[in-house]
Amino acid sequence: MTQAEGLYIGLISGTSADGIDAALVRFGADESVSMVASHAHPWPEALRTRLIALGQGGPLNSLEEYGTLDIQVGEQFADAALTLLRGANVDIKDVRAIGSHGQTIRHRPYGAAGDGKFPFTLQIGDGNLVAERTGITTVSDFRRRDVAAGGHGAPLLPALHQALLHSATENRVVLNLGGIANITLLPAKGEVRGFDTGPANALMDAWCSQHTGVAFDAGGKWGATGEINEALLARLLSDPWFKAPPPKSSGREQFHLEWVKSHLQDDLRPEDVQATLLALTVQTVADAIAATQPDTARLLVCGGGVHNASLMSALQKTMDKTKVESTAAHGLDPDQVEAMGFAWLARQTLLGLPGNLPSVSGAKGYRVLGTVAFA
Repeated sequence: MTQAEGLYIGLISGTSADGIDAALVRFGADESVSMVASHAHPWPEALRTRLIALGQGGPLNSLEEYGTLDIQVGEQFADAALTLLRGANVDIKDVRAIGSHGQTIRHRPYGAAGDGKFPFTLQIGDGNLVAERTGITTVSDFRRRDVAAGGHGAPLLPALHQALLHSATENRVVLNLGGIANITLLPAKGEVRGFDTGPANALMDAWCSQHTGVAFDAGGKWGATGEINEALLARLLSDPWFKAPPPKSSGREQFHLEWVKSHLQDDLRPEDVQATLLALTVQTVADAIAATQPDTARLLVCGGGVHNASLMSALQKTMDKTKVESTAAHGLDPDQVEAMGFAWLARQTLLGLPGNLPSVSGAKGYRVLGTVAFA
């Protein structure tokens, strides 16, 4: 069996920080990719609360806190991998490597001042600790090499989308509805592109939590009781970020509750704001696709937002000439596509192959991504 074959684990906690997704993936000699098992690992609530605050631009209290959080997050990622293997009854020795994304706490590809100077992206969750705890070679810190090469370090999964979801007969778009929405343009012929389109679950979850005490709006039912406020929607859409050309990426530090509140002028019902935030996600996705691949035949959706029936329905209504469906219709669990992607990226790294697409991130060239902690 070659290094290209065998079992790999992918681990990620996305912008929403709603848990760690763990996927055990088998790669075949024929480049086939199949999901063997998956696991959704919950965050301890106090740790999740702190990570969300940091992701929204909150300050670190000290270097000591940073170091502690790095280890705490690494411990949770290691636990997620070990729990996954126990559930699948797979021996540690049978896994070639782990691809561990970590938790993003700050993403500034434009630089801290937004002037392009000193761009950086920061994910925590010590890969050395994951390797030590699991006994499995671990690849982590995937994004910074791309940023160092002039890219955004995001999105990183369009290469996987191309491998698994491209069609030679129709133009497709893969839409990941995580905390932030991002798209991969998969034309039947031509170059693959991709970029973030704006907020998705992060804003809706935060608003729902603040006003209902529930972590997220299951199925979009609460927001469906509200009405879209067109004036608020227009103010939100006026943010210059939406007009910026790709490549571009974002995070909670750009789109957070204070950003929403800065656009509120009227005494609106909370459910009306929730409905408007959903409309913001739909409109920015639809606008981005119309501007970059207007003849899209099929929109394949993954990420937590695929379970929001109101959101999926609104996407189909707005994009009435495009078929909108879950990646599940093509054999890919929508909740695990990102985790599968980091298993694939770990494999790329160990094979000495690039993991980025310059046409997506804006990097100066192809780069082998990540830092390896050997078992």
